[in-house]
Parts: sequence; structure tokens; C-alpha cells
Amino acid sequence: MAGKVLITGVAGFIGSKVAEVFLNEGYEVVGIDNFDPYYPGEYKRLRLEPLLAYDTFTFHEGDFTDPEGVREVITPDLDGILHIGAKAGVRASIKDPEAYFRVNTIGTLRILNAMKERGVNRILMASTSSIYAGHPAPFREEMKTDRPISPYAVSKKAAENLLYTYHHLYGIDAFVLRYFTVYGPVGRPDMSVFKLMYSAMSGEEFPLYGDGTQRRSFSYIDDVARATFMAFQKVEGYDLFNVGNPDDHSLNTLISLVERYLNRKVNIRRYEFNRADLPITRADIDKITDRIGWRPETSLEEGIRRTAEWFMENWEEIRRIFPRMPEI
Repeated sequence: MAGKVLITGVAGFIGSKVAEVFLNEGYEVVGIDNFDPYYPGEYKRLRLEPLLAYDTFTFHEGDFTDPEGVREVITPDLDGILHIGAKAGVRASIKDPEAYFRVNTIGTLRILNAMKERGVNRILMASTSSIYAGHPAPFREEMKTDRPISPYAVSKKAAENLLYTYHHLYGIDAFVLRYFTVYGPVGRPDMSVFKLMYSAMSGEEFPLYGDGTQRRSFSYIDDVARATFMAFQKVEGYDLFNVGNPDDHSLNTLISLVERYLNRKVNIRRYEFNRADLPITRADIDKITDRIGWRPETSLEEGIRRTAEWFMENWEEIRRIFPRMPEI
């Protein structure tokens, strides 16, 4: 056995794929998820089902913001924690900022306190490119990130700072990975790739905020999960890394690729650009390449082809779970 890890948010998009990688690498994995109602729990169970087939996987339905619940899953025999769970969504955080701080900031504090009590000394936490607001692309880890423009970004920046504080005070080894626009099969239904494909398949309107020239480092899920595994092997001290595609693409390019691989048109309805969004994200990944040896392997075109294939194969199930375009 390679070791034993706890993964928070294990039924989430990234968490489930990270769990799969660790299980395939011989780890025992304990997963926790509370099936947050941000989107249907049934969709999250589609991701969880393959993990339950592993003898080395144990699932706990629970909330890591609950001090007692988190103590149950953070046990002294853990080799470390992959804290992937979070309340996600830039626009949704504007409507309910308190919920985002309760989960992303206070929840992280609960985990760190339980680690200290249980003697667990390694943690890797998922963060976001959203904290780079106000900087020109490409985004580099040494940039000052003290002007986030959404409650979501603020809550994740506060969690990053908590990791550093607990490293400084208690010697906990802590890594932060700042993910850039992750997409792929069974992806989040609030993200552009899912919504574009849903619009193309159903004919419902896709809400386009702005003119489509905004650009993103679209990062394929398999590449991101592999980066997370590689980084965890090298946890030592405190550090943070960008994880993303160094080649950014416009939303208009994404729309064209979706239409090509689904062979259907996207029904677009235009809205004013949202002030909480960034006009561009582009990842500088020199640091993670030099220190850990990771680079993404999947082009946007190949990633969209794979995702479109999954979407078409599972369209009836997707349509059943989401009878209409997700509004989140």
C-alpha cells in the first residue's frame, strides 16, 4: 500500500478524479462529501459510483465544516489530506457570500485544527486563478493577490493564508494549487463547457456575458488530477503552484469547438459582461514544471472532443438530472 489519504469534496468534479488517480496508484483513500445542494446530488453520485468499486476506498457523507464530523475522518494514520472540497462559483458567491466564507474559510480552519490535534502534518489545498484579479496575464505565483473581486476569491485567499499560518506555527507541510478553469467529462454544470454543450443538445439559450472575447486557460481534468498527485508526492514546507493550460483561448473559440464536435449550433443570448469575472486568465506554469516536472498533455481541441463524446453518450441521463439548463 502506497499510503492513506483523506480527500475532501470527493464527489466533486476534481475531487473524484483525484481520488481515482490515488486509488490507481495504490493508495487507500478516505473520501468525504456533503452533497452540497449547489447542484443535484444525483449528478455527484455519478462520479462517486466508480470509486465505490475499489476495496481501498471508504466514503463518509459529512460536512468538513462540522468540528466533530471532521475529527472522525482525520485520523492519525493518514499520510496527508487533499483538501479539494469547496463551495465554488464566482457569481453565486455574490448572492450568498456568508456561505462561501463558512465553507471555504471556516471549513479549512476546522480541517487544520483537526490535523493539529491528530498529528497529521501534510495537506494540499485546491485554490483558484480567480484571486489574480487586477493583474496582467500570464499570472505568476509571486504576484500580489490582495485585491480579489468576488467573495469566492476572497474566501479562497483567506484559506491560503490559513495554510501558511498553520505551517508557520505548527510545522505543517502545506501546498496550494491554483487551478485554472477545469473542464472535462462529468464536469461542473455551472461551468461554460457544460452549459454550452447542454445548449447545443437541447436548443436552450446559452447566456453569454460579454462579447465572447474573454479568454481562459481551459485545463483538462486528467491533466489537473495528475498535477495534483505529482505535487502531493513533494509536499514539504509551504508553497503554491499554478495548475493550468499555459495557452489561453477565447470563449468564442470554445463555442466553435463545441459546435464542431457536437455537430450542433449553440443558441446564444448575450448579456452585459459581469464585473465579478476576469477578462482573461492565463497560467504561467514555469514553477510547477521546474519543481515538479508537470505540464498539461491535453489540447483544448482534444479535451473538448472527449467531453463532447461523453456528453452525447450520456445525454439522456444528463437531461433527466437537469431537465432544464442549470441556472447556477
